[in-house]
Amino acid sequence: MRLVATDPEPSLDPDLIPRVRRGDPSALTAIYRTFGGELLALARRLTGSDADAEDVLHDLIVGLPDALQSYQDRGKLRPWLKQVVARMCLMRLRAARRRRETGLDSVGQVPARAAPAGDVNDAIEIALRELLPAIRAVVVLRFIDGLSHREIAETLGISINASEARLSRGIVALRRRLETLI
Repeated sequence: MRLVATDPEPSLDPDLIPRVRRGDPSALTAIYRTFGGELLALARRLTGSDADAEDVLHDLIVGLPDALQSYQDRGKLRPWLKQVVARMCLMRLRAARRRRETGLDSVGQVPARAAPAGDVNDAIEIALRELLPAIRAVVVLRFIDGLSHREIAETLGISINASEARLSRGIVALRRRLETLI
């Protein structure tokens, strides 16, 4: 797991966004091929579930022609897509909590007690999954996607102070949990 995304913004065909807005299937495919992997990984980290992450990505791609109507093309499609995915994940998690759903990913799992020696990445993944969704979102967006607190606040619709507080709580919770896993 890398901690900060460093990939540059890919150069896209200037006509791609207008084609997506019109619902052109080949343009949607190009968006999926260009950004799908990293958006799926972000959704997986935020939801803690492969099935939910796949559903979020599917919903994003299907709804992209309509969603792009509000997008102001400033050459930064990747951050905008990540913002949309983060919000979709948080809405999905809130809805599931209201319905008190339990995903099939977690049925029958025994909480992890200790990671095998040297398996730090698995321990980090376990500890991240156990964070509250709102705190996990800030931790993931800060440490894995490299967003500033201002960008996190904009993405999640919270204040910069709330982002900083959630990150602090997340670090404390991760540290405590990792002490039991490693």
